[in-house]
Amino acid sequence: MNRRVFLRTSAGLLVRPFAPGVWAGEAPPPSKRRFDFQPYRSGAAIVPVTRVTPEDGYYIHTYYDTCPWSPSGRFLATSRLPYQDHNAVFGDTAELCLIDLREQTIETLYRTRVWGFQTGTNANWGGSDRYIYTNDMVEGVACCARIDTVTREVRLFAGPQYNVSPDDTYVVGFPLELMDVTQPGYGAPSRDPQHPQSLPPGASKTEGLWRTDLAVNRKRLIASLADFAARIPEPPPRPGGTWYLWHTKHNRTGTRLLQITRTLFPDGWGGRNTIVFTLRPDGSDIRYLPTQPLFGTDGGHPNWHGDGEHIIRNLPIAGKTRLCQWRWDGSNFRILSEKLEGGGHPRIEPRGRWVVTDAFRGDQLILRLLDLRNGAEEAVCRIRTIDKKKLADSTLRLDGHPAFSRDFQKVCFQAAPEGKRQLFIADLRSLLG
Repeated sequence: MNRRVFLRTSAGLLVRPFAPGVWAGEAPPPSKRRFDFQPYRSGAAIVPVTRVTPEDGYYIHTYYDTCPWSPSGRFLATSRLPYQDHNAVFGDTAELCLIDLREQTIETLYRTRVWGFQTGTNANWGGSDRYIYTNDMVEGVACCARIDTVTREVRLFAGPQYNVSPDDTYVVGFPLELMDVTQPGYGAPSRDPQHPQSLPPGASKTEGLWRTDLAVNRKRLIASLADFAARIPEPPPRPGGTWYLWHTKHNRTGTRLLQITRTLFPDGWGGRNTIVFTLRPDGSDIRYLPTQPLFGTDGGHPNWHGDGEHIIRNLPIAGKTRLCQWRWDGSNFRILSEKLEGGGHPRIEPRGRWVVTDAFRGDQLILRLLDLRNGAEEAVCRIRTIDKKKLADSTLRLDGHPAFSRDFQKVCFQAAPEGKRQLFIADLRSLLG
């Protein structure tokens, strides 16, 4: 990162050298205010459901595979979007907010130009309640921003943050400016949405997964796109494809990373051609998780099992969507239930019995709870949301994105019963055996 200049962004961020290789920024003035959580009293909910965001804006959490609860469980990270009727515009800002679940307060911790409608400000907790992570733009490049929730000190680092190590020592990510080319709404808004930043055809040897060690602000490429492409057992079905990375996620213990790749062909063949890998946090021991066919596979939403040892994913099998599982090394493939339909954004708790996921019926979001042991299903909640079929731009959709709490007893999800994006918490304790 160029340290020659002082840069004031449109977010009001003053960037200055903090220490060798580290930049400091400014948090907004204190803004903590109290508001009342509201119970969702519809008879369509069979457990207590509470709205935990105020009515003054459009709120989402990061994603279904990212826990919004702080490590202690007291705080909830949320993103407040500036609008919801058009896609993110380069230079516009969204707010990273902190909700105190005990005191029922909310405050803005940071304003950033790196945000999207699906992952918000990409807020991630580290190993304690002390630090929360997002990104911001410095000289046109998205880089990690770490906010101290106690002192409000902000530090900016050289590399992008898509996920934080459980011990707070490093962040990993693919350049967020390169996310929109495969699917907008997950990285940084493009300067030119019609022509988002892209890579040359092929699997780059100089671009891929970056790791930034926070203590020394050292950014290094730990696995290139070419490294991932070299691990697949067959050549692409046609020439001219361009490889990109997508979601990067640590398992619970921080011993392995889940990495999703995408390959775009000039004629659009196969869609995004999602392939799933795992690897060690230093970039070694890349393992491919087999599917048939390798390219063009339907299904989706790969994610870590709650046990940290397995990967789950929706796959089409015999004309139905099934929830499937592999061990992290690609072995021991199995279908988790022959009876229960998969789909949506599934999360599974460590014992492997309970799955939460979402489904839609028009403008109704259905929060589903699947009992894999007994082959049973409950509709935990039915709640009005944004009807994605009526949107001119699918990027503006509001999926439920159910995310388990750290004790796997509650679920945070997104809906819009009054038309505005809001966060809700469903307490599942009465249903879980």
